[in-house]
Amino acid sequence: MGLERWTAYAERHRSVVGLTALLVTFGAVALVLDRPKGAAEMWLALPLFAAGAALFAWVLWPAGRPMAVAEPTLATRLIRFLSLRGRLTKVFPVAGVAVVAGDLAYNFLVSTTPAFLTEDIIVLLLGAALLAYGFVPEGYARERDFVLMFFLALNAILVVPLLAARAYFQDFDTSVDVYSWVALAPETGAVLSLLGVPNVVHSLPGVTAPAITFTPQQIGLQVTLVITTACSGIYSFGIFASAFLSFVLTEYARPSRRMWAFLGLGLLAAYVANILRMVIIVLVGYYTDTAATDLQNMLIAHSYAGWIIFLAWTALFWGLLFRFVPIREPEASVTEGRVMSAGRAVQVRYGVSCEICGGALSPAIHAERCTCGAYLHRACLRSSMKCPSCGRRFQGELSQAVDSA
Repeated sequence: MGLERWTAYAERHRSVVGLTALLVTFGAVALVLDRPKGAAEMWLALPLFAAGAALFAWVLWPAGRPMAVAEPTLATRLIRFLSLRGRLTKVFPVAGVAVVAGDLAYNFLVSTTPAFLTEDIIVLLLGAALLAYGFVPEGYARERDFVLMFFLALNAILVVPLLAARAYFQDFDTSVDVYSWVALAPETGAVLSLLGVPNVVHSLPGVTAPAITFTPQQIGLQVTLVITTACSGIYSFGIFASAFLSFVLTEYARPSRRMWAFLGLGLLAAYVANILRMVIIVLVGYYTDTAATDLQNMLIAHSYAGWIIFLAWTALFWGLLFRFVPIREPEASVTEGRVMSAGRAVQVRYGVSCEICGGALSPAIHAERCTCGAYLHRACLRSSMKCPSCGRRFQGELSQAVDSA
């Protein structure tokens, strides 16, 4: 039976292919869990898992329906560029399987332990985003592109530099702690020195991470704080930076000076917050710990205060930015603080709000988005049935949207 006949048979019997994929995948999972050491069967798990996942992706792929397309943004342009003008989007499930299989192969063949660490979870989530890309309904195409951009950026920030550093140092097992050495420990030591806290940044024998040594006022003995990858805050910075980058790319349709300033301020705020976190942890130990506390105050600050500092700083940044910086560039000319739109002057609004009433948007309140980019409450549209920004009428589209809600 030729390839075309096999393909036609699979199209007619998708349930049989799905059952085959289920059996193959369970077989691969059983080999991974049992892992008969020294037996040749254990090496069959990886190709079986890849084959099962690829079959599942083919069975579940929405045949006969075009893929949902989001409104033109910088994110959609970047995805279109990466997918060779959209020609490769249909093979995203295969790419997702390849990403998952590559991570499993790295764990079993290169790393000394097959345990799934933080970087493995990040890679596997990217594979899941690629697998699910084609199944997202049309109404959520924008959110789908945000998720894909987020995991691509997260891997670019946290995984790719780590693999490159490990390849450079020819060490594929231990952490190289490049971020702590280059962008955290020296800067933290410099800020502490400016605040009057004597300290030394140095290396320790047998440890790849940098260390900061200082002498608490009430103890009188030197204390050494090792900044490992897990304690460096790189994951917090990576998550915030990736989310912020994805947000900007999915909100702006074209690059502009405002967009670059918006993006640069966001990344800088996350980086500064991370340095501030490390500085406060050391200051707590320097000023408050005694021989009786045995550095417990600094440990508490490390475990809890760091997250509070980072979240409070980023929340303050987002609040100020949304208050004073418009998310979108005005589509028309601005005169004396007002935008000329549809033949009349309307007040410039900051952040995401309804263009009719000026009220905030909420997941609990149904809204529409006009082709010009304006957001409009459905309740407000029922009275005007027209977008105040571009004049587009919503008679047919609104009734259909309300009926399906």
